[in-house]
Amino acid sequence: MNATKTQRILVAYGSKHGATAGIAAEIGLALQQDGFEASVVPAGEVRDVTPYDAVILGGSLYAGHWHRDALRCAHRNAEALNERPVWLFSSGPIDGSAEQEDLLPVPGAAREMERLHARGHVTFGGSMTEETPGLIARMMVRKGKGGDYRNAEHIRQWAHQVAGELRTAD
Repeated sequence: MNATKTQRILVAYGSKHGATAGIAAEIGLALQQDGFEASVVPAGEVRDVTPYDAVILGGSLYAGHWHRDALRCAHRNAEALNERPVWLFSSGPIDGSAEQEDLLPVPGAAREMERLHARGHVTFGGSMTEETPGLIARMMVRKGKGGDYRNAEHIRQWAHQVAGELRTAD
């Protein structure tokens, strides 16, 4: 990579109710602070990753499954993703578990990690609040099982770590 050229990083995400989109936006901001050109785009809209030097692909978790838009994006772009650095992230636990330990990726994300030779994966806490649409979300929040467990500092630290790895690869 030419050191004088600003690296372009795609941050693509699959998000049902917006919590994972918020995580992706935070990652994009941290990368921009580190001097990268970061584009944050819904995974369902990504048709071509070749304009990017690296890709971060994330998906929300539902019932142990990685968001289908993230999976489809990975499949659509598999060949090009194998030609550039890739990191994956998941968003979902509605508790403090993602802060307490490194959680293993769910099977779908783990398969994509292996298939795409991803350099890493992290799981961030999710969010389910009274504003989250849907009957299941409302029921869970009423039972006291909701909350916003996204930790902006943890998200930024991880993004800065990725930036450091990209700089080292230069």
